[in-house]
Amino acid sequence: MGKAKIDTAFSKVLNQGDKAFVPYIMAGDGGLENLKEQILFLEKNGATVVELGIPFSDPVADGPVIQEAGLRSLGNGTTLAAILTSLEEWKDTREIPIVLMTYINLVYSFGVEKFAERCEEVGVDGLIIPDLPLEEEELVTPALGEFGIALIRLVSPTSPSHRIEQIAKRSEGFLYAVTVKGTTGVRSKYEEGVEAYLKGLKEYAEVPVLAGFGVSSPEQVRTMSDYCDGVIVGSKIVESLHQGDRETIVALMAASKKSTVKQTSL
Repeated sequence: MGKAKIDTAFSKVLNQGDKAFVPYIMAGDGGLENLKEQILFLEKNGATVVELGIPFSDPVADGPVIQEAGLRSLGNGTTLAAILTSLEEWKDTREIPIVLMTYINLVYSFGVEKFAERCEEVGVDGLIIPDLPLEEEELVTPALGEFGIALIRLVSPTSPSHRIEQIAKRSEGFLYAVTVKGTTGVRSKYEEGVEAYLKGLKEYAEVPVLAGFGVSSPEQVRTMSDYCDGVIVGSKIVESLHQGDRETIVALMAASKKSTVKQTSL
């Protein structure tokens, strides 16, 4: 299904007047045997797509919470091959699209063509590769295109306007709009100019624009969603899962729904 499955999921949510919500979790944090339950929990409670992190020893885009989750996962013996096998075992049980967030080293070591084919086999629909620059995308785009896997691009507020336009127009699935200068992590406030930045991306992109990095409360979910098509929440989800706090996760996802927005504005 790949790109088409992601496109369908976003169309369904946005056409009914809601905003998209993409939770990030670290595969193998808490044990790979719990991955199925974690993803089905997120699907049941209204996630649009699940972004699944692959543990890596040098996660340059990740803040402390996700770094620690990656170390816990690696400590459990989690490997990329094992994650893909787990996803394959229950791919017919889930309907929600799966997007892997990984680094180019892991893809390259696995073998780009082999990795793309394996993604298609196990029901992975898209990839986010934060350390793959636009100029080097030819390393993966032919193989991903062959197997229908979306390459989701990240765009940063520090990028010059011509580069932002290039990235926005090439993104597949959705455009990952980094909203802060730095790594992932919980933040209490955003820098000035975020609203204009997100609205500007909407003019360039042909896919939904989602705000990520630092979104950690229902209020921030609602605020960011006003400026774009939805949000990606990572550190707060990872932290809450680790602490066994499912209520916080449910509340975050509910904040992206039209009925909840109306209720909170009364």
